[in-house]
Amino acid sequence: MDQKMIPYFCHEGDMARAERTIKRLWILCIILIILLVGTNIAWIYYESQFETEKTVVTQDLDTGNGGDAVIYDGVHFNGTRETNGN
Repeated sequence: MDQKMIPYFCHEGDMARAERTIKRLWILCIILIILLVGTNIAWIYYESQFETEKTVVTQDLDTGNGGDAVIYDGVHFNGTRETNGN
């Protein structure tokens, strides 16, 4: 098998080029991480501008048999049992 020799200055040139490429890739990674954190902060700021309010609806229902469970539109509600004492 015939082996070919590569001159040392060619090898040094390739290594210098690879080092520059690796340095550029590290800079790109740092920029991408900063942009990721920045966009997350922007979304948190955007979402915090809206106020959320909770609406509580109180409704009196007659279950007919004196129980406290009501099924309304397919949703099962367990309420507190309160009687008038009549």
